[in-house]
Amino acid sequence: QVQLVESGGGLVQAGGSLRLSCAASGSIGSVRAMGWYRQAPGKQRELVATISGGGSTNYADSVKGRFTISRDNAKNTVYLQMNGLKPEDTAAYYCNALIRRAGYNAFRDYWGQGTQVTVSS
Repeated sequence: QVQLVESGGGLVQAGGSLRLSCAASGSIGSVRAMGWYRQAPGKQRELVATISGGGSTNYADSVKGRFTISRDNAKNTVYLQMNGLKPEDTAAYYCNALIRRAGYNAFRDYWGQGTQVTVSS
């Protein structure tokens, strides 16, 4: 089995910062892209940022210049540093990773359970 466990969410005032972490654990063969998505109440889940195994990054326009995604391949962990937070960033944030389980050939998507980020004005 493979699990993604997120941490680091919370309540912060507008303009503040938070750092999210997501660690993949279990029977992991290899990890390709990792990323963060978010879903606000009544809205669809949307991409926040992704990072490839080689370190190439992609960001939603709404977070460019404020959020930074990074990863530690040795720890199978992805991070999201969020600065300059705005009330519209309030959402449940979900970690995603494309993982091949040890002993298997195919990659598949795995999701974390979500961590809540609330930004007060």
